[in-house]
Amino acid sequence: MLKQRLVTALILSLLCIAAVVLLPMWWFELLAALIVVVLGAWEWARLAGFPAFWQRLCYTIASGLLLLWLHNAPELSALGQDIPVLLTLGVLWWCLALVLVLSYPASAGFWRCSWLRLLMGWLVLLPAWAGLVALAHLESAGGIADEGRVWLFYLFALVWGSDAGAYFAGKRFGKRRLSPQVSPGKTWEGVLGSMVVTGALATGVAWYADMPWPLWPILVAISWLICLVAVLGDLLESMFKREQGFKDSGSVLPGHGGLLDRIDSLTAAAPVFASLCLLLEAPCWSCIQ
Repeated sequence: MLKQRLVTALILSLLCIAAVVLLPMWWFELLAALIVVVLGAWEWARLAGFPAFWQRLCYTIASGLLLLWLHNAPELSALGQDIPVLLTLGVLWWCLALVLVLSYPASAGFWRCSWLRLLMGWLVLLPAWAGLVALAHLESAGGIADEGRVWLFYLFALVWGSDAGAYFAGKRFGKRRLSPQVSPGKTWEGVLGSMVVTGALATGVAWYADMPWPLWPILVAISWLICLVAVLGDLLESMFKREQGFKDSGSVLPGHGGLLDRIDSLTAAAPVFASLCLLLEAPCWSCIQ
């Protein structure tokens, strides 16, 4: 099983890298929409309590149409106002999600309504897409080409590093459960392992890019924050699966279960990381090139 998981993870990682490097921006946006929003919505409908084929299809189509409207509306163009609005909604949602996870199972009384869980799905998936697109469009003050792609690479590396660090540290040293009510398998040692990996990654990037000292600790701190947010994304999906009695969100990926099981950390990390990049004005990070 571990070998199968590693092979699948490697293939997915290579595909993500190829998409960021090779695809024109328009195709990248479309691919992100298909994977994160469309396929994500297909699996989320089941988590929300709508397992029938026609129910999942309706929610998937509705999600795609909503995304299309957000992308094409003149006052909400992809390079205009909808990215900040969606990112703001995403950040607010993940603040609320933290409260829901920490207070589970008491919080389940708030979101047990299936229709409410469908709306929650949009708050998870749409800002995640917006975060990826916003990062892809970032440009430094000096007009450095492809800076957005650099930040996308860094986001993927943070999420992958966080997941890998949590998995191996949890397997080797895990004793203290992180949130037994939500996900008994996750441990504080796993969280520490993910923070060690992401901290080392941030330090290595800062050293390689010869970042000035004031930015070095900021990059490490942001990376640790994204690491914790990624853990929250994992816990949120685990909470919904636990409520429904599911082990996996689906069965499309060998050894990994569903697609949401692979991108749950990314759905949380993308809008928060993109918001921080915009808030701190990404041009000040151009030295990472």
